[in-house]
This record gives sequence, structure tokens and C-alpha cells, in this order.
Amino acid sequence: MFSKWRKKNTENPVIEILSPLTGEAVALTQVPDEAFAGGHMGPGLAVEPSEGRLVAPFDGKIIHVIKSSHAVMMEHPSGLQFLFHLGINTVSLKGEGFTAHVAVGDKVKAGQLLIEFDLASIREAGYPLISPIIVTNAGEVTNSVETLTGPVTAGGNVILKAVLQ
Repeated sequence: MFSKWRKKNTENPVIEILSPLTGEAVALTQVPDEAFAGGHMGPGLAVEPSEGRLVAPFDGKIIHVIKSSHAVMMEHPSGLQFLFHLGINTVSLKGEGFTAHVAVGDKVKAGQLLIEFDLASIREAGYPLISPIIVTNAGEVTNSVETLTGPVTAGGNVILKAVLQ
């Protein structure tokens, strides 16, 4: 029985995802938006950012950039797809305070700047800065997703582990 489990485990690699933001990683349940907090968009976590820079947490491909530049989606070589959403209800800012440095189809390297955002202007406009990080296709690609919380540095800390199917 043990050898069977061990064999299966080697066939299902674990993918580790680094934080795309610097700040404090927290449980998704702390996000003040039920679509995220309730896991309706997929499993994940959130980061309360202390710097206005979103970087690529892995080498991958940009598959969507929201027109207002407050969110971007990336695909990992494994097929995992991630949504990085900066702040809550920030679509209402219509791009004010956000600068995208990537476009759909771009191949990016880990650590590459994706979006710059102005923490002060978002805060002054009254929007929460907490930023969800969601695995949008977890049910299709993974057996499980584990999140790790605490202080994080962009590109420096693992925040999510996914066991592939």
C-alpha cells in the first residue's frame, strides 16, 4: 500500500507559487467580497499589500488583462490559471492609479513587473487594498490547493502549493 501511494505521489507533482506581492498573506475569508471570500471564484488567498507592485510569481503567459488594469490572469506551464486582483471594487477607479506593463499573450519571467498601482490613491478613494490571488481552474487541474499565510515578499515566499491531477 505504501509503495502504491508513493508512486502516485511522484506522478502528481506539487507546484509551488511565490507571492506576487509584498505584504501580509491572509486567508481568502478575510476579503470583504463574498465572491472571493466564499471561494466562488476558486481557491486561493489574499495579500494586504505594502508596496504597489505586482510581479509574476512564475515563468508563464499572460492570458487576460482587465481593461482598467486592476487585475491580470496568468497561466503556469502546468496549466494552472491564476487571477491576481488588486484591491476590492477597484474596477470603479476605471484604471486610475494602475499601470499595466504586460499585454495578453506576453510570456513573462518570474519577478517581472506586471502592474504598478498607487496604494495611497486607492486607499484615499475608499477601496480596500486587500488583493485576492485565485486559482481559477483548480477543479480541472489540481487534486488540492494549500495556502500559506504570514508576511511575504514578492518573489521571495511560497504562498500556495497545488498538487496536480
